[in-house]
Amino acid sequence: MTKLECSAKNCVHYAEGCCCKSSITVDGAHARCADDTCCASFSENTGGVFKNLFKTPESKLDVVCDADSCRYNEDHCCCAGKIDIRGEDACDCGETCCGTFEPGYRRKK
Repeated sequence: MTKLECSAKNCVHYAEGCCCKSSITVDGAHARCADDTCCASFSENTGGVFKNLFKTPESKLDVVCDADSCRYNEDHCCCAGKIDIRGEDACDCGETCCGTFEPGYRRKK
């Protein structure tokens, strides 16, 4: 499990700098930099008031990673100790990114 910090406050899964999902997916199959990635699990909160009524923020969760060129990608799982999802004013997943992305060779188990 990876420690996650998230700034995508407009996401329905966001709570207190964390995510209320048990796992997320980071897209970016052809990424060369962090801006070429995104949190595919992002879903804009359009309801507001009931945002996380029955959900608990998760500070550690599983991260499926499709950014093949990231040095932390190990067989499509993020092996970074900490991941930073950025997108404070995001309205869709394309406006988010994985701030932890670092170009490098994909590691295989």
